[in-house]
This record gives sequence, C-alpha cells and structure tokens, in this order.
Amino acid sequence: MTTETNQSRSTFFQIEISEFWSGDLGLTLVTISLVVLIFVVTPLRQAGLPGRFVFDLVMCCLMIFGALALNQSRVVTALVIIFVLISASALLAGRLHPEPHLHKIGSILSTITLLLYVRIVLLVMFRRGRVTWSRMQGGVCAYLLLGMAWASAYLTVEQFQPGAFQFQSAPANFDELISKLTYFSFCVLTTVGSSIAPISPIARSLTTAEAVVGQLFPAILIGALVAMAMQAQAQAQAHTHPKP
Repeated sequence: MTTETNQSRSTFFQIEISEFWSGDLGLTLVTISLVVLIFVVTPLRQAGLPGRFVFDLVMCCLMIFGALALNQSRVVTALVIIFVLISASALLAGRLHPEPHLHKIGSILSTITLLLYVRIVLLVMFRRGRVTWSRMQGGVCAYLLLGMAWASAYLTVEQFQPGAFQFQSAPANFDELISKLTYFSFCVLTTVGSSIAPISPIARSLTTAEAVVGQLFPAILIGALVAMAMQAQAQAQAHTHPKP
C-alpha cells in the first residue's frame, strides 16, 4: 500500500512539473529572470546592486524542474541535477570567499551549466505539440543563455590568461569584469561591435564562433518552428478531414 502511495505521489509530481513547463509559466519565468539578470542586475552589479545570487538561485531551481519534466532516463536527469547543484555551490563559495582559484572553478562549471540550461530549454521547447507563445519564449531563452555561456567562457579565458581581452578601461574588480565581458558577449552574438577587443588566439576563436552562432541560431530556430507549425497544422487537418 505504501509503495503504491509513493508511486502515485511521484506520478502526480511529475505530471504537475510537466504541466508547469508545457504551459507558458515555466518558460515565462525563465525569460523574465534572464532579462532582469542580463539587462539590469549584471550591468549594475559593479555599482553595488545586490540580487544576482537571487536570480541565479531562481534559474537553478527552474532548470532543475525543467530537467525533471523531460522524458529522459533517471541517470541522465540525476547527473544533470547534481552538476547544476555543484556549479551553484562553487559559485556561492566564490562569492563568500573570493579566491582566484574558486572563481576559475566557478567560471568553468558555470559555462558548462549554462550550456546544459540551453539543452534543457531546447528539449522542452521542441517537445511534441503545437507551436505556442511558450515555445517562442523558449527560443529567446536559449539565445540569451548562449550569450551568457559565452560570457562565462570569456571570463574563464581572461582568468587563466590575463590580458586575453583589451579593455578601454581596466576592470576594477571581478564584478566589473563580469559586466564588461557580458556586454562584449552580447555585442558579438548580435554582431553590433564593441570597444573590447580579443587579443589571445583562444579569445579570438571563441569570438568568431559566437559571431557565427549568433547568425545561424535564429535562422535555424525560426526554420524549425515553422516546420513544427506546418506539421502540427497538417496533422490537425488530417484528423479533422480523414481520408475515406
């Protein structure tokens, strides 16, 4: 009896999470969190504005729920959740004890974690079903997460190779460095240009790769969404007007 009760609770929990992510709410919260984090908290963090940790925590929780909602093996889900928690712990340790080696470890883990976030959002986005506003929000989320992932990669390079990027004014602290490289990342992703210049070969390679992805990703995403919409429309017409 106890086993059946636990199984029913587990099933109910999975259904609730799946409904949360299949509707507009899940990806809407991710989109709002990303927009505030990228365009408000990160640029003003160097001025002493608190709150980044709160939004990082919100993103961590949302992505864990997203991983649980995906139809994948329990081992993969567990590994993703464990890695996300380890990354969050490393970033928190770097905030509480701002040591260079902790910042380096946190930057590496953050880059990988952000790419895992992109994977989770895209898997949720391309699940079966009709194309909705929620799926379009998923495309925006994935695009913003790519910019953040590259910013974290740039931060890793700059920490291991100081001087890999040339700034008009040198960053005064770690938060200002994050702010400048996040700005540079989205300038490259959208190909609008920036006053920051990559100097080292690996920095230039990453910059070139991001510029290419920034051009290809929206085109491929739009094409995939159009194909999904056409397929869903064809299936709806087939069900409405079955062949004799």
